[in-house]
Amino acid sequence: MTLAIQLPQAGFRRYGSLLSPMAWGALAVAAAVVLLSLFAPVLAPYDPDYVDLNNVLAGPSGQHLLGTDALGRDLLSRLMHGGRTSLLGPTIVVIGSTVLGLLLGLVAGWSEGWLGKVLGRLFDLLFAFPALLMAMLAIALFGKGLFAPILAMTIAYVPYVARLAQSLVVAERSRPYVQAYRVLGFRTPWVVLGRVLPNLIPTVGAQSTLNFGYVLADLAALSFIGLGVQPPTSDWGAMIEESRGALLGGYILPAFWPALVVVLVVVAVNVIGEELSDRIGGKLS
Repeated sequence: MTLAIQLPQAGFRRYGSLLSPMAWGALAVAAAVVLLSLFAPVLAPYDPDYVDLNNVLAGPSGQHLLGTDALGRDLLSRLMHGGRTSLLGPTIVVIGSTVLGLLLGLVAGWSEGWLGKVLGRLFDLLFAFPALLMAMLAIALFGKGLFAPILAMTIAYVPYVARLAQSLVVAERSRPYVQAYRVLGFRTPWVVLGRVLPNLIPTVGAQSTLNFGYVLADLAALSFIGLGVQPPTSDWGAMIEESRGALLGGYILPAFWPALVVVLVVVAVNVIGEELSDRIGGKLS
């Protein structure tokens, strides 16, 4: 007689693949922004740093589809190139915090002794420091730019992933399939990395998707107050900051377009993250 053990299937297939029309729309918006940013050197109609003082604060036209800024630079070109830096930072932060958070969460959740308790207190300590505050402290130490905020926010978002992963590992640790592997003599690293970890990825991935939107907004805010990406480099937050003088003069478009793109991307990413969270939560309940 053959004994068959039914093991859970890892991956997103376990939760279904159909999204709601709103989520598909959000995915289309996010994909369009990413593609336009990636191919900006090819698709952008102008050099983003080209100054044309004869077209200062020009409105939308056939020559400049979204108008120009206070230095006559094409806003569409700057938006497309600005997406490269504006999206790069959150991507690095989310990847770094997800990898570190997953590893720490696995260790904290699987350890039943002092190590798990120490890591849990470390997560609580990091929760006490807001991401923007840590970013400002890092900028004070390392200077303005993209490196310091990325480093600080990666550390700040680790506990969000780690705490979630820890709770999931504690739940998975008591499941029959884990006990079956233990009885059969499989080594702990193989069970944790080969079987438990794949079952965490969908839920953690949904949380990391939400984190992307938060990080994007935080980095844009830092650039807006002059602590992030520095001019003349194109960046959505920096573009809003550079447009403050024009805004006081009644010219809203140089600030409106980058602000609109930030809002659209954050909303789109949040919709996708919420959709994934709802579907995963519905399948697990």
